[in-house]
Amino acid sequence: MHSPDPAPPGTVFRGTDALRRGTLTRAQLRCRRRRRLRLRLRQDVYCDAALPVTDELAARAVLLTAPRQAALGGGVGVTVRTATTTGDLVGDGALVLTGRTRTALDLIRRPPVDEAVVLLDRLVHSRVALLDDVRAAALRQPRCRGSRQAREVAALADGLAESPQETRLRLLLHRAGLPAPVAQYEVRHERTFVARLDFAYPEHRLAIEYDGVWHGDRAQFARDRQRLNRLLAAGWRVLFVTAADLRDPVALVARVAAALAG
Repeated sequence: MHSPDPAPPGTVFRGTDALRRGTLTRAQLRCRRRRRLRLRLRQDVYCDAALPVTDELAARAVLLTAPRQAALGGGVGVTVRTATTTGDLVGDGALVLTGRTRTALDLIRRPPVDEAVVLLDRLVHSRVALLDDVRAAALRQPRCRGSRQAREVAALADGLAESPQETRLRLLLHRAGLPAPVAQYEVRHERTFVARLDFAYPEHRLAIEYDGVWHGDRAQFARDRQRLNRLLAAGWRVLFVTAADLRDPVALVARVAAALAG
């Protein structure tokens, strides 16, 4: 006679532990009510098959197979690293995680540099991390793999970009040696708000706007044209940049340089 099925719903557990304790039989472990979670560390972590596999569930599964002193940090997939974590951990009693500054620092150590800057800008803009804290942590970090990149990325990020492409555009202008534009600049005319620009050269009254796919929506198109008319009436010129422009950086830089010289 089979023993009762005692595995509580909503939990993850080690199959080998359940078999050793006798709380589940092999038949119960392999039945359709079970789902085996495939992890790089071990292959014997299971959960209720009806349970959605969320990031939190995967995190709890990883910790079941990890050493007792292990903590979870940011990233996709399961990667094992050894590092000092004193003072950098937070937890809820079940999950042990690296704090927001440490997580951001660990993530931006991974190449390529530009994508790490994009990521840090997104983390800062969404208030997941504070740029000053990440910069300070990068400077304090002892020499290790990626520490030099972390300092470079923290210095290049500004946390103001509202999209990854805005960060890429800013980095392109920076590396081309062009004057640094002002990000998220507010234009006012006769004390009235006109628009907030992706990038601006106020002394030239030149706006640089990244034009994403969503701007093609009919209602958004009408709002964009009204906004453009207000900027033109206030004496501003507008240079629009698309994804295709970013794929031809030489031509794009030449356009911006010509606009600044005009």
